[in-house]
Amino acid sequence: MSVVAVLWDMDGTLLDSEKLWDIGVRELAVELGGRMTDPLRHALIGADGPSALRILFEGLGLERDPAAMTAAGHWLERRVTELMAGPVPWRPGAREALTTLRTAGLPAALVTNTKRSITELCLETLGRDMFEVSVCGDEVDYGKPAPDPYLRAARLLGVAPGDCVAVEDSPTGSAAALAAGCQVLVVPCEIEVPRRPGLNFRESLVGLTVGDLDEVHAGAS
Repeated sequence: MSVVAVLWDMDGTLLDSEKLWDIGVRELAVELGGRMTDPLRHALIGADGPSALRILFEGLGLERDPAAMTAAGHWLERRVTELMAGPVPWRPGAREALTTLRTAGLPAALVTNTKRSITELCLETLGRDMFEVSVCGDEVDYGKPAPDPYLRAARLLGVAPGDCVAVEDSPTGSAAALAAGCQVLVVPCEIEVPRRPGLNFRESLVGLTVGDLDEVHAGAS
């Protein structure tokens, strides 16, 4: 049975934008009077906005004051918007893989925990015509690792999640795709993704074809 659609994560999967987020969250930690450690930074990767702020405040030993967290979220959004104002770097092989699958006629969705306002900046690099639909973290009740973003993307495409392959780079995103019932291809970026049933691994997106996704969909590892 062939894959009917591909559901792409964005940060760390298609775009090398985690490095830009890294600048923003480390500067925010300083702004809040703390210091970003590597374990804390890794805990933030793949998290949705509200979860990331909770993790950050707890990691810095700060009281989770709602007003302070809201202000911190606005600060980070402004900073990341500045950082992503120009072309965002691609992950190795991502541009070619996206084009190859698009040319083959495979429907695609962009599924990200990033807010719509910042995703729109990234779509300037990715190309809006590469995706039938896009789903952002502020458009669902619960972001990854909840299945909501992937379930919404499949629903908008009119396909069953089990007929799709989700391409992810993080433990958080992989958990979301698995929970939604997708087959999952993992291309790790910043942090290791523990191996578990249902996850298929690849070192990079270089040379990715529809046939490769068909193998993932069929359960090949």
